[in-house]
Amino acid sequence: MKAANNGWWRGGVIYQIYPRSFQDSNGDGIGDLPGITRRLEHVARLGADAIWLSPFFKSPMKDFGYDISDYRDVDPMFGTLADFRTLVDRAHALGLKVMVDQVYSHTSDQHPWFVESRASRSNARADWYVWADARDDGTPPNNWLSIFGGSAWQWDTRRRQYYLHNFLTSQPDLNFHHPEVQQAVLDCVKFWLDFGVDGYRLDVVNFYFHDRLLRDNPARGAPDGSDPAVPAANPYGWQWHRHDKSQPENLAFLQRLRALVDAYPDTTMVGEIGDDDGLARVAEYTSGGDKLHMAYCFDLLGTAHDAPFLHRVFARFAEVAGSGWPCWAISNHDITRVATRWSGVAAPAALPALLRAAAALQASLRGSLCIYQGDELGLPEAEIAFEDLQDPYGITMWPEFKGRDGCRTPMPWEAGPPDLGFGGTAHGARPWLPVAESQRALAVDRQEGDPQSLLNFYRQLLAWRRTQPALVHGEMELLPRHPQVLAFVRSHQGQRLLCAFNFSDGPATLAAPGALTPLEGSGASGGRVVDGRLDFDAWGVLHARLA
Repeated sequence: MKAANNGWWRGGVIYQIYPRSFQDSNGDGIGDLPGITRRLEHVARLGADAIWLSPFFKSPMKDFGYDISDYRDVDPMFGTLADFRTLVDRAHALGLKVMVDQVYSHTSDQHPWFVESRASRSNARADWYVWADARDDGTPPNNWLSIFGGSAWQWDTRRRQYYLHNFLTSQPDLNFHHPEVQQAVLDCVKFWLDFGVDGYRLDVVNFYFHDRLLRDNPARGAPDGSDPAVPAANPYGWQWHRHDKSQPENLAFLQRLRALVDAYPDTTMVGEIGDDDGLARVAEYTSGGDKLHMAYCFDLLGTAHDAPFLHRVFARFAEVAGSGWPCWAISNHDITRVATRWSGVAAPAALPALLRAAAALQASLRGSLCIYQGDELGLPEAEIAFEDLQDPYGITMWPEFKGRDGCRTPMPWEAGPPDLGFGGTAHGARPWLPVAESQRALAVDRQEGDPQSLLNFYRQLLAWRRTQPALVHGEMELLPRHPQVLAFVRSHQGQRLLCAFNFSDGPATLAAPGALTPLEGSGASGGRVVDGRLDFDAWGVLHARLA
C-alpha cells in the first residue's frame, strides 16, 4: 500500500556528510557517527532539510565504504547500530531527514555473497555476480573498461572465469538479471526503512544492469577532458558506454524499488547517474512518478560555468525533462571542490562573489539541491602529497589525476587547534587525511562571528528561499542566451520571479524582460534595475519580482 508523502524532498535542501571527515569523537583520526551527531546542529542552522550520509556500513575500506561487506550493519570504525539510532533520533529532533548512501551495483569481494559465488560454478549464489568465460585466446570476454583504469574484468582462479568490476577489482558487480539478487537488494532497502531512515542516495544507479550479450562498447576516440566524471588520463573516456550500464531492464527494477520505498511515509530517493547523456538519463529515471524521486548527473561538476554553458545545460534539461525532477549539485566527495574548479583566473579577488553567485544560482533552480560539507565555507581543494594519498583512484592515475582526497580532508571546525577541531589528535592519532592549512582561515568558528562570511550568507539565502514558493515549487523558463548573464523566470501560483546571474569577472548589462521590483533578503547582491535595463557587477546577482 502506498503511504502518504508530503513531498518535503521536492525542492528540498540535502546536505552531504562524508563521515570519515566530518567529526572524530574518539581520537582515532577517523570521523564517526557520534561525531556527526555532535555537529548536526550546524546542519540544521544552515537551513538543510535532510542529511545524506556517505557509507558507514561494514567494509574492508578499499574504496572507503563504497565496497560494502554487510549492508545491514555499521562498520566498527564509525560506531554501532545504537550510535546510528542516536544520530537518527537527534536529526529528527532537529527537523532533519536522514538519507543513507547505498551501493547496490557492486559489493566488496569480502561480502559473503561473493565469497560463496566465487567458490564454484554450481553453488546457490554462483550466478549472483557477473561471470564470463575467457575468449579462446584467454583474454576477457569483451572490451569493457573499469572507471579506475584497465579492463573491467578480473580473472578468478577458483572458477577459471572472469568477473565484472566497473570499479576496483575488489568491487565485483552484482548480476541484477538474477531475480534473487533483486530481492536480496530490496530486502536490504527494507531493513533501513524499517529502522527509520527517510530515504536513500543510490550510488551509480544506472550501473545495476549489464548487457546480457556482453557486446563490445563502440569506440569514441581520445576524450577532450571536458567530462568532469572521467579525467582525460583515464582510458574509460575512449568508449561510448552503450552496453556496460544504463540498460533498459533497469527501469523495471527502479519501479519495484519505488513501490517498496513508497510504502513508507515521506520517504525519497536520489540517484547518482554517470552516463554519456546524463541529463536525459536523469529525466528518464525520474519521470512518471514511479521510479526515482530525483537524480543528479555531472554537468555542473566540471570546470565550465560561464553563462552560455549553463544556458545549454538548463535548456537541454528543459528539452528532455518531462515530469522528471533533478537534484542539482556543484560539489561532492568525488569532484574537486567548486571554489577551486570554478575560480580560474578570477581567483582569489573575485572568489567570494563567485561563490555567492554559485550558491544563489543553485538555490534558484527548479529542482532539489545538494550541498557538500564545506561548500558553505567556501573551502578550496586541499593539496595532498603523493605519500599522503589514500584514494586508490588517485594513486593509480597519479600524477595526471590526483584523485579525490583533496575534497575529502577533515572539516575545519575551529581555526585554532592543529587539527582544526576535527578531533583526530586527542590520543596522538593523525587524521586519516592531513588537515588543509589553506582552510584554517575558513573554519566554522571564524565565519560564525563574521556577518559577511559565506557561511552566514548561506544561512540567509536558504532561509529566504523558504519564503519564496516560486523558487521551491515553481516552473522555470530560460530567457535568451547572453554571453555573460544567465537569466530565467520561476513561476508559481501567480508569483513570477526573475533570477539573473552575471557569471563573468566584468560588469554586464541585460535588457529588462518587463517591469521589475527587486527583492531583498537573499543576501545576494551586485545586480540593479536601471532605466529598463539590468546592470551587474562582476559575479552580480539579482532576484526581482516580475509584473
